[in-house]
Amino acid sequence: MRAAVFTGAGQALLRATAPGGRARWERTNHAGRTVGLYAGPASAPATAAAAARVRPAAGLAVPAAGVCGAYDDVAGDDRRGFRAHLGALRDGEVTSGAVKLFGISVAGLAAGAVLKERFADRVLAGVVIAGAAHFVNLVDVRPGRAAGAVLALGAPGLLRGGPGAELTGAALGGAAAVLPGDLGERVMIGDAGAHALGAALGVAVVACNRRAGLAAHAAAVVAAAVYGDRVSAWARAL
Repeated sequence: MRAAVFTGAGQALLRATAPGGRARWERTNHAGRTVGLYAGPASAPATAAAAARVRPAAGLAVPAAGVCGAYDDVAGDDRRGFRAHLGALRDGEVTSGAVKLFGISVAGLAAGAVLKERFADRVLAGVVIAGAAHFVNLVDVRPGRAAGAVLALGAPGLLRGGPGAELTGAALGGAAAVLPGDLGERVMIGDAGAHALGAALGVAVVACNRRAGLAAHAAAVVAAAVYGDRVSAWARAL
């Protein structure tokens, strides 16, 4: 609930003030409509603050994912997929995608190290958090897809109770607040919002699961990343 309220307030404030001018905050989408970039910068800190009240480690992973995503929103190029960005890195070029990949991965592992006690669990937790952030961004290909995915995937977590349910509520609150505007093509959440919401969902998953559950979720997000990278490669080849 807090995440939804603060996200809504943040969007209203950014829309009213548009720091740096409207041109910085407006884009033309695939349908030729003008949409605002207010949702991502509003949902990331609001979701992070709500989740950090439950698990302080979320205050590390979620804003870091949002900042890395925001950097890619501003400085990103047309390259898609991990292979393209890692290939550029081998050639000595540090792309925004590479910054995002390594930045979110480090933040996820750091949060996992705080959330879990054993080494294997910490690594799996880091993979789940970073992987969830990348997965939600991966499905952000049409209006409402990313926020809708967070709501659909996170809903079962509300039934678990305890800290896991509270963390899930933070992720769902942020997603619910941006979904109407995203579906209506009035705003877009961008990489900043997609990665932050995904990281929040990942933290919730980590809080809800032990090693077997972490391993299953880690395998799922890695498989999704590999599949997404292949799809990006096919799309570039066409």
